[in-house]
Amino acid sequence: MMLSEEMVDIAEENLQAYIEIEKEEEEIKSLIKPLQIWITSASAPTCYQLIPLLANGEVFGMTTEISIHLLDTDQFKEVLCGIVMEAEDMAFPLLRSISVHTEIDEAFIQADIVIILDDVLLNHAVQSLENYIREVSDICQVYAPLIEKNAKSEVKVISSGKTFINLKAMMIMKYGPSIKTENVIAVATSWESAAKATLARKLNMNAAGVKDVIVWGNISGCNYIDLSHAKLYGYDCAIWGPANFPRPVLNMIYDSEWIHSEFLSEQNSLSSRVRNCVGMLPAHAIATVLRYWYHDSPPGDIVSLGVLTEGQFCVPEGIVFSMPVRFQNGNWKVMTELEISETTQEVLGRLAHELVQEKLIALKEINEIHPYGADKITSENDLCQEMETLPTGSP
Repeated sequence: MMLSEEMVDIAEENLQAYIEIEKEEEEIKSLIKPLQIWITSASAPTCYQLIPLLANGEVFGMTTEISIHLLDTDQFKEVLCGIVMEAEDMAFPLLRSISVHTEIDEAFIQADIVIILDDVLLNHAVQSLENYIREVSDICQVYAPLIEKNAKSEVKVISSGKTFINLKAMMIMKYGPSIKTENVIAVATSWESAAKATLARKLNMNAAGVKDVIVWGNISGCNYIDLSHAKLYGYDCAIWGPANFPRPVLNMIYDSEWIHSEFLSEQNSLSSRVRNCVGMLPAHAIATVLRYWYHDSPPGDIVSLGVLTEGQFCVPEGIVFSMPVRFQNGNWKVMTELEISETTQEVLGRLAHELVQEKLIALKEINEIHPYGADKITSENDLCQEMETLPTGSP
């Protein structure tokens, strides 16, 4: 009963409405862009423990979807496929996708976050420090240019693992000069958490009440656990106060001998616990740092983080050194307002020496590989200047 012209007009109107609805749906979908997270050496136990922490919504928020990319060599492909199968079967509501990658040329495409878990196998009876550093340098020499080329401009790079954590972060900056240095960090939270747990066991209290323990120096090498700013909340002692009332840790531990002979000694149980952990502790540390980076650290709390030095606390510039920071508004800031004792300052000088030495060895390797290097390759004169920054009296 309808004229053809009217039918054509209605059809055109319906088509236009359909196009507008489709466009609106596409715009809504475009607003939901999952974070692209790449994890290297993904066959490591830390990765297996980390995936549920990233996908449960506590790190990035309950409205942020993520896509996880597992990168490793072809020999671990079967292991990675098993991880993918388990992650998919857990049906995380925020896990958009999880995939396996064994082709290095395709790594870090559109990456928002890169988590580097690569380690070198330590066997001091076989290899020298120079050989280990060369291995680390070779790894970063591959990763850094690919991150520059394929990842997003604001990509966040996190160095973790058991060996040369600070050096890996520094070498990523050296080989990837366009990567923002403030976006490359080394995770020290494992030591921080383990120290808090050790103190809590000594004081017979909940570890959540131990705050502001500082980890200085080389995260996977020589470091110093500083308790001078550490506080206890909710500790059952002679003085009571509200929930936000703190007590200094050093005032509550009456056994000072325990601090020096067991807690701070080189061969203490804390060192063995951190260095021999299977994967849960470093996974929790990475997730914690990411949560702080995206949603701020608790107000007033001190967080230990390996960052590129700019002369803070008289530490030589240009090394990645663990120091106290706070996260706010998507950035971190070194807490330079903290006062440190002369004794602590001397310790920092000795700790910086190890990292400067690692850097000098690494830069020497770079110069041997690139004798006519580009601007980012340090010259022999620069190496001499680096030597001059070594603290007086260093071994």
